[in-house]
Amino acid sequence: MAGRAWKNTYRLSDAQLEHLDLAEERMEAMDLSEAERILLGMLDESPLCIPVLSNLGHLYGRHLSDFEKAVEYYQMVLDIEPDNAWARDERRRYQRYLTYD
Repeated sequence: MAGRAWKNTYRLSDAQLEHLDLAEERMEAMDLSEAERILLGMLDESPLCIPVLSNLGHLYGRHLSDFEKAVEYYQMVLDIEPDNAWARDERRRYQRYLTYD
């Protein structure tokens, strides 16, 4: 994909990049079911893909208010990449909404 202004740190394929772009467009358009479908399909193919896990955390936390799922996805990122400060901050943000018995 020529013309990207950022480095493809996770070495995603062109298809993965296109699917992520489409999922993000669907989130912006508030077509959340379609965004979820795209991301979960990507996760089936690449269960350790940090950008997919991060986007799922964002989708569930910000758009669907399913804070437990958001925390789970950000924790998955941290299990793979423990120094990921962004995922740690986002996980902390959504953890404060959870109540524990």
